[in-house]
Amino acid sequence: MKDLFTIEVTNEVIQRIEKLSTTTQPNWGKMSVSQMLAHCCVTYEMVYTEKHAKPNAFVKLMLKLFVKNMVVSEKPYSKNGRTAAQFIIADERDFETEKKRLIDFILKTQKLGEKYFDGKESHSFGVLTSNEWNTSFYKHLDHHLTQFGV
Repeated sequence: MKDLFTIEVTNEVIQRIEKLSTTTQPNWGKMSVSQMLAHCCVTYEMVYTEKHAKPNAFVKLMLKLFVKNMVVSEKPYSKNGRTAAQFIIADERDFETEKKRLIDFILKTQKLGEKYFDGKESHSFGVLTSNEWNTSFYKHLDHHLTQFGV
């Protein structure tokens, strides 16, 4: 798994994002490119904002038992897989706004670095290692950038 905490990989991901345009179409799925960018921002909103309610203890336990490994393992996501409700972007979003938000979140994450994330508690899965954080960040971005052909 590429290391999003390195500036080289961060720059590579940002270059891929920069190749997107308002007319970029997905290779699979129903999201528009603007919705996809907003969807990718949700991961970072859960880290850096209080926008999304934290799951209760029972739901968090279920997420840890049944979802965590899928998110933090190196096994790629399947096409057209199900997503959690808070990740569904039903309304249309402004492309430039969402692109800037996502790039800013990625840069902030890289700047804080792996030491900041090692042992940091996840919104949904409890404490994660820096490697698990990196895998969850990079794998999700790579999946959706590939979805849109960049």
